[in-house]
Amino acid sequence: MDYKKSGVDIEAGYKAVELMKEHVKKTMRPEVLGGLGGFSGAFSLAKIKEMEEPVLLSGTDGCGTKVKLAMIMDKHDTIGIDAVAMCVNDIACAGGEPLFFLDYIACGKNYPEKIASIVSGVAEGCLQSEAALIGGETAEHPGLMPEEDYDLAGFAVGVCDKKDMITGENLKAGDVLIGMASSGVHSNGFSLVRKVFEMTRESLDTYYEELGTTLGEALLAPTRIYVKALKSIKASGVTVKACSHITGGGFYENIPRMLKDGVRAVIRKDSYPVPPVFGMIAREGNVEEHAMYNTYNMGLGMIVAVDPEDVDQTMEAIRAAGDTPYVAGHIEAGEKGVTLC
Repeated sequence: MDYKKSGVDIEAGYKAVELMKEHVKKTMRPEVLGGLGGFSGAFSLAKIKEMEEPVLLSGTDGCGTKVKLAMIMDKHDTIGIDAVAMCVNDIACAGGEPLFFLDYIACGKNYPEKIASIVSGVAEGCLQSEAALIGGETAEHPGLMPEEDYDLAGFAVGVCDKKDMITGENLKAGDVLIGMASSGVHSNGFSLVRKVFEMTRESLDTYYEELGTTLGEALLAPTRIYVKALKSIKASGVTVKACSHITGGGFYENIPRMLKDGVRAVIRKDSYPVPPVFGMIAREGNVEEHAMYNTYNMGLGMIVAVDPEDVDQTMEAIRAAGDTPYVAGHIEAGEKGVTLC
């Protein structure tokens, strides 16, 4: 008896690391010390000394049951973008710059090419957010997970000068809410998605005219990363007063998190186009509208609050970063919460 016969293939692990190195290399920043393969990832903080009062920000998350779709479709090169996005968007939402990311892949059996494909997506997410992929772990769990199954999670660390943190403390009635278009369902609500639609390869490969693509491609579309858009707004000289990353819990849970006591967010549902995939989910699953807005991003993945005089400049900065902005609502005095109208 040896470790391989017990279900853990160390040689496969070595091969997976070799295959992923080319992807990891693309994400390197000048601050990264050493290469892949050490016991820890090293990142120089020399540049942070230039800040008045540097604050480290962190985010950790996974892709939820969206990984099940990747398995069914046997497409593993974008799910890593989702893992990165869920972490770095939270950091950017607080005003921070993501510095580095580490991933964790748990699998029933280590198939090196599959693991490398997953990591290629992680690396792409890091490139989009300008974060370095400085390490990770692939854990083989024979007997705990089916051989073909895996789960993916990770965490990111970012930094922000305390004076530049987005806290919501200066929000006031009359401030304008600008939403940034999502790429679809992102990485939340897939337990409901998997109940609404038949989770077979045939079903997911079915083309729908209203989607303009197959169901699987629409659902697996990677989470939009908004780091560059928020950096662009900051570089334009605009102060973002508050920011909300619309993730699990949709509008009703996430928008109040950006508010201080005494102010209320008002969102106009007709101020932007809702992607057709959400209409399909609601129709096919007989999901009520309130539940949809309480579960999904409904087409807006990030919402920022700015002074009315900064609206045009903010919209221009978001477009310059490649994202699509909409004036989605405003702030008014009232009980902390959100009104959809």
